Amino acid sequence: MESRSKAYRVRAVTCDYCSDDDAVYEALKRATAPLTRAWEKLKSAKRIAVKFNQDWPIDEVVLYEGQRQQLVCDSVARATLRLLRERTDAEILCADVSYHVMYGVRGSIEETTTLSRVLQEFDVPLVDGTKPPYVGVGVPGGGQMFEQYTMMQGVIDADAVVSVAKMKNHSYMGTTACLKNLFGLMPGGPVGRSRHYFHHLVRMPYMLADIGRIFNPALNIVDALVGQAGGEWGDGKGRGRVVNGLVAGDQVIATDAAVIHLMGHDPQADWLTPPFHRDRNAILTAAQGGFGTADLDQIDFVSEFGPQPEGTFFAKAWDSRETVVTWRRTMCEQALYYRDHMRDFVDSYAGQYILLQDDEVKWHAEDGMIRISRRKLAGKHRNHAMFFKYVDPEEREQEHFEVYEQALEHIEALGLDAGPQE
Repeated sequence: MESRSKAYRVRAVTCDYCSDDDAVYEALKRATAPLTRAWEKLKSAKRIAVKFNQDWPIDEVVLYEGQRQQLVCDSVARATLRLLRERTDAEILCADVSYHVMYGVRGSIEETTTLSRVLQEFDVPLVDGTKPPYVGVGVPGGGQMFEQYTMMQGVIDADAVVSVAKMKNHSYMGTTACLKNLFGLMPGGPVGRSRHYFHHLVRMPYMLADIGRIFNPALNIVDALVGQAGGEWGDGKGRGRVVNGLVAGDQVIATDAAVIHLMGHDPQADWLTPPFHRDRNAILTAAQGGFGTADLDQIDFVSEFGPQPEGTFFAKAWDSRETVVTWRRTMCEQALYYRDHMRDFVDSYAGQYILLQDDEVKWHAEDGMIRISRRKLAGKHRNHAMFFKYVDPEEREQEHFEVYEQALEHIEALGLDAGPQE
């Protein structure tokens, strides 16, 4: 008899990466069938927004053994939409904010929507998040990094969200699956913040926990037919991994914890423990904030396959431990300097973005687009971090600066040496 005493349920099933569409559908059906809480929410929804990990220039997609190495494959997308059509009466839409269109790398979403054929087959419209309308949304419970974010109104208005991701390592975040996939729903400037604003040392894990709470996907699916080790994009070429599996869960943090485990990593490991070389483990960060769990003992988790052998999946460590520690310390110090001198910055830079290093503004602009290398801006102190901040007299985003205090306390508790200061 299945356990009903645990709050979250995750299932992992085997599925050969060479399987045809029907076999993938049957495998995903088997994985999602026990997720009663997920289906209860989805069946009651009038509108469902699906976020696929699928945005990339179509002519640059990396394949491994005939499958997309970095993105959700067609067969998993088809199986997902087929199940939603069969088990719900909801209107289904696909939502995404194309990084490449947002920053002018490509001209239209037609050039970056790798699942366009599948969406057309199921008559699922793509909501283009590079265009309004947007809406300000508060984080339930007040947030761990910010109290509010600018979001796509089309997704916020949906009754349920489904996150469909890929099993991958990430050189910055260590791992990436259903939670990190939601980052692709964040609009950029001028209405929102640039991706770099959030993809920022210290901020990112807490920010992901926040948007996980906001979107709170009812169903989470991970395409693990093949995965990718090393890094997420350019560094990943040639590092494909055949896993022959699919994972599905009814809570995003619990699902990702299971995925991290199946990759051969410890879902409760944290900063400086591989694969979390650069920043904190976002899954653990969210769980410690009261959202989900990274403890497999608290999850009704059943898998038809075991963790990958040690070393199969790994995150590339680009910088030395000493450099990363110094970056983290100086980032926290600059964030707290801004907090303590906020009025002075408002007087000089209200309505602008700034980069703050060694208590000095090294760059400022109204649009938040950094068009010069930060390594150049950093000058001779390249191992001193630059705090990126929008100077708002009202501080409407309500950044939780206590996060930086806690990070400094963590560094001190670990007894980490400050390293060279020049």
